[in-house]
Amino acid sequence: MSSATQSRSWDVHRLPSAEGRNFLVTGGNAGIGYFTAEQLAATGAVVVLGCRDRAKAAAAMASIRSRVPGARVRHLRLDLADLSSLKSAVDGLDLDRLDAVVHNAGVALDDPPRRETADGHELMFGTNHLGHFALTRWLAPLLSAARAGRVVTVGSFAARSERLDLGDLQSARDYRPKRTYGRSKLAQMCFGFELDRRLRAAGSTVLSVVAHPGGALDSLTPSRPPVHRTTPGARLRALPCALLVQGKDAGAWPVVRAVLDPEVAGGELWGPRVFGLRGTPRREPVPSHMADPAVAAQLWAAGEELAGTARWPGPA
Repeated sequence: MSSATQSRSWDVHRLPSAEGRNFLVTGGNAGIGYFTAEQLAATGAVVVLGCRDRAKAAAAMASIRSRVPGARVRHLRLDLADLSSLKSAVDGLDLDRLDAVVHNAGVALDDPPRRETADGHELMFGTNHLGHFALTRWLAPLLSAARAGRVVTVGSFAARSERLDLGDLQSARDYRPKRTYGRSKLAQMCFGFELDRRLRAAGSTVLSVVAHPGGALDSLTPSRPPVHRTTPGARLRALPCALLVQGKDAGAWPVVRAVLDPEVAGGELWGPRVFGLRGTPRREPVPSHMADPAVAAQLWAAGEELAGTARWPGPA
């Protein structure tokens, strides 16, 4: 099937049924994660919101239920900055299989000083990359138990202009918050592509796909009180930006397609159609710096050492 045919047949407003399937969305209580969870809940699937704050999760679940009658949503307390907590968190899922995990949660800091997790890792790299790296390790048996499990890693347009410094992955020598954030997202995306290569080599049925939301602004995002409120004034002021970017509801579309579309293949990159910034989802070429096997191998080895995970994946 050609990509043009795929695009015409995929309707972001008429998603296929996913009744009987289980999805986990990290950071599903806000932003892109919230809208990903809301859209997936409308398919009839069980959607688990993985986040630290119980009250925020409850607000997000109430909002989803108010918009999706009969939505099957749950909360899993998940702290990606605390690597030692992740195995017990996964044990608390109480599922026999997981059809997809969406690696969406993330920390973005705008100003110094450099901050660290309880494990002593730089906060953005430790949460955005290492937390998801370790989480995938513990989720592997549940993903393999599904008929065709998927790992969907949510990257960022900011990663396109960054390059990893393999000698300073945690920005210990040179910390610039925006660059460190972009590199943490690049590390996630490199991980997503490398994971698929390793899954294929192991003969696994699990796919790893990378997606990004393009340019997604709060001011162009529909209100979901109390999760998110957009004032009419803020939306009006942001309208000129809508020529190039979009709201976070639309930013979730490539992520949701990466989870649901049976035509999506492992190792693909999905993003918005118009300049990679807005519009309906399409498959994009993978930038060479995100798919470099040598860089990915070094990043993977560092992840295993820093996150304390055994060598994986193995045969499914």
